[in-house]
Amino acid sequence: MKQFDWSNPYPTIRIPVFARNVVSTSHPLAAQAGLRMLLKGGSAVDAAIAAAATIALVEPVSCGLGGDAFAIVWDGKTLQGLNASGYAPQAWNVDYFKNKYGVNEKGLAKAPKRGVDAITIPGVVAGWAALHERYGKLPFSDLMEPAIEIAERGYAVPPVVAQKWAAAVPELKDQPGFAHTFMPHGRAPHVGERFVFKDIANTLCRIGASKGRDLYEGETAEKIIAFIQANGGAHTLDDLRSYSPDWVTPISKNYRGYTLHEIPPNGQGISALMALGILEHFDLASLKVDSVESQHIQIEAMKLAMADLYRYVADGRAMEVTPAQMLDDAYLAERAKLIDPKRASHFSHGLPASGGTIYLAAADESGMMISFIQSNYMGFGSGVVVPGTGVSLQNRGVGFSTDPNSPNVVAGRKRPFHTIIPGFLTRGGVPVMSFGVMGGDIQPQGHVQTVVRMLDYHQQPQAACCAPRWKLNRDFTLDVEATMRAETIAGLKGLGHQLKAIDDPYMDFGSGQFIWRLSDLSEDGYVAASDSRRDGQAVGF
Repeated sequence: MKQFDWSNPYPTIRIPVFARNVVSTSHPLAAQAGLRMLLKGGSAVDAAIAAAATIALVEPVSCGLGGDAFAIVWDGKTLQGLNASGYAPQAWNVDYFKNKYGVNEKGLAKAPKRGVDAITIPGVVAGWAALHERYGKLPFSDLMEPAIEIAERGYAVPPVVAQKWAAAVPELKDQPGFAHTFMPHGRAPHVGERFVFKDIANTLCRIGASKGRDLYEGETAEKIIAFIQANGGAHTLDDLRSYSPDWVTPISKNYRGYTLHEIPPNGQGISALMALGILEHFDLASLKVDSVESQHIQIEAMKLAMADLYRYVADGRAMEVTPAQMLDDAYLAERAKLIDPKRASHFSHGLPASGGTIYLAAADESGMMISFIQSNYMGFGSGVVVPGTGVSLQNRGVGFSTDPNSPNVVAGRKRPFHTIIPGFLTRGGVPVMSFGVMGGDIQPQGHVQTVVRMLDYHQQPQAACCAPRWKLNRDFTLDVEATMRAETIAGLKGLGHQLKAIDDPYMDFGSGQFIWRLSDLSEDGYVAASDSRRDGQAVGF
């Protein structure tokens, strides 16, 4: 059993939850929906699907039925990964965007951030169905029941969701279907105001009865494609019907006697593994946990990992180098040598040797654990909502490049670079923790910061979750949370880190959910943590 320091030195309104069956999500109603399935005799996967369906309507600023998903599942014997991210419609290529939107100052085709031409094929519902087919115990339709009941009766909008909802309205109010669905009374709902979502209730009924296929080949599919095409999109019913998620083998890296597992590219989880592989060469435990020295080394390791991430990661079939090359021990050891403990650096990518999101976790007393994440991206995704269905569609097309020389160049039936990543920790082949930190680019950075706190500094999960975070932006400037010690911030500036306040009302510093197994015996139960940066809750029995 891991010997944590069970104190919590950071301001928080949360305490760790101990139970044999647990669900941790960023919204209490979603956590309770998952718990309801566990009480009914369902598996941890059943609980996760019920929670995910519920959170699609109670936290619509982060996800919806038109989003994407990834999962890592410990089934009692092995670790399995699921990539339920969508691909581009067949008609998309560089010329499609160039002919429609022209070129930018670099001569590259322009591509929109919102609207129908930012939508890739949604994978989340197919992901639920795939997980249920392999690991579910209850009927699939039962898993939709809590969400349907809440959608029909309505729910009171909580503070963080209300804040992010209002922040999205100015940019998205004119997108097709958005105002009709998400601006009752001509505005975002106020805190405590009841929001009724009957359209999504009807769609969830069809999804439950068809085990998810309605969204890909039924009434909902037809409505999605008709609406996208009516608004100028190129998506077809065949694009939807042909989609299926992929079961994948997680990639991994050892760190301090544990092993961190992530989904392989097209996601950014590999950068967390790379950063930890670099940090393995530093004695962080000899430095104080919130010191300038410790935070600086972690930031520099993350910079090195992100430099490679943005250069090389794409749909795995299109990458110039393999994940194994990027995670090679000798390569990461050489990258570690580039870190100067006394000053900040701006790193370029290396050359490996040849050869808007919600996160939730659930675990049950049989030992099954799931790390699950789904997203519409950037808060409400594309902003497009299909009338009569409640289906809000993601904007993952933003993850593509229009540079023909990029491995991530847009092409039909290709997956874009993806930000959402579930994490999983094992030790000696035994499951230890399902966890994740939602929020765009902060996700691998959050994985690294929380894992370091737990493994190097023995901070318990809720303390590691509550601790102040830093976030590297894509230009390698740095954001730091207001709760970080003033002397640490000043010290980072003194080392040459460029601090820059980014106006990012949706992503901010992420939000984590953590479930740690207390021993090798599943009957000893778990401890769960839920991030106070969202409205969430960890529950159990």
